[in-house]
Amino acid sequence: MRFFSTILIATVAIAFSPASAVFALDAASQAKAPNSQIEKLIGTLRQNYDGAQSLRQRRAAFEKLMASTPDPKRVQIRHVNANGVEADLIWPARLHHPIGRRAILYLHGGGYYSGSLRTHRNIAGSLAKAASADVLLVDYRLLPEHPFPAQIDDALAAYRWLLAEGYRPENVVIAGESVGGTLAIEVTLNQLRINGPLPAAVVAMSPVTDFAATGASITTNAENDPFMGKAELEAIRNVYLGDKSPDDPERSPLYADMTGFPPLLLQVGSRETLLDDTLRLEDKARKAGVHVKAEVWPGMIHQWQIFPFWIDDARKSNEKVAAFAISHFADRPAE
Repeated sequence: MRFFSTILIATVAIAFSPASAVFALDAASQAKAPNSQIEKLIGTLRQNYDGAQSLRQRRAAFEKLMASTPDPKRVQIRHVNANGVEADLIWPARLHHPIGRRAILYLHGGGYYSGSLRTHRNIAGSLAKAASADVLLVDYRLLPEHPFPAQIDDALAAYRWLLAEGYRPENVVIAGESVGGTLAIEVTLNQLRINGPLPAAVVAMSPVTDFAATGASITTNAENDPFMGKAELEAIRNVYLGDKSPDDPERSPLYADMTGFPPLLLQVGSRETLLDDTLRLEDKARKAGVHVKAEVWPGMIHQWQIFPFWIDDARKSNEKVAAFAISHFADRPAE
């Protein structure tokens, strides 16, 4: 396989908590749940983003926040050029890990305007270890410098690079959080449209599925989620959509035909403004015959999954994603 410079990080592994039960909540139970870890994170987020108004200012604030977080432990990282897209290939630092057999293509969140290899290296490393898989973390082009469809083009290029490097599609899972989850869905829908090879499964954590913002939780959870509100979604939409309709299925997967879509895992927090985006997509996918599972995590806010070093439920949700990936790999890792 063709790789470039290697970084080896081999210290103490992050311990994972046992997988927890996940409960789907009814509308009456979606109010803020007490959780000291989440409340501390919310305080950190509000302090970090104070005064950040423009997309570029918010990008810088996110980079600053994540620069203060730990790097993953006991993983190896190779920087690669994936069909012209900068990326990190991350795999467990285990003596007999079969690099090149199983892969998770990870597409980071950040509103299409922020996020990088550094901001999401920890969740990528966590998934690599938990799933015993190689994780390709992609540094796709960002708004506002690079308008649609640059983000989808880069994600597709990275997926096709994996296949060209010898990973069989039945051993590739595409995953992402926030708009990274949106990208994971859109890449797969694109493959469906052209009858291209499909991944074994898809994981979308708190995806934006409806840029028209018609879900009730956009309003009902507005006070509960500091990471993704209506104003944030509208700011992204104004740049991302251009002259396209918000119900364009190539940008809002809620309006796409899901027939033939591979197995799909959805995660969302009960406090999220995007709660209905997830639940409505689950309903649409199920009606289209897709094997789909949605998890609603009590008390969680948008993008809690990227903080496994601070949030217990982030570690547990990462384990759930890894277990889902393992269950759909054609070549499952030895237990």
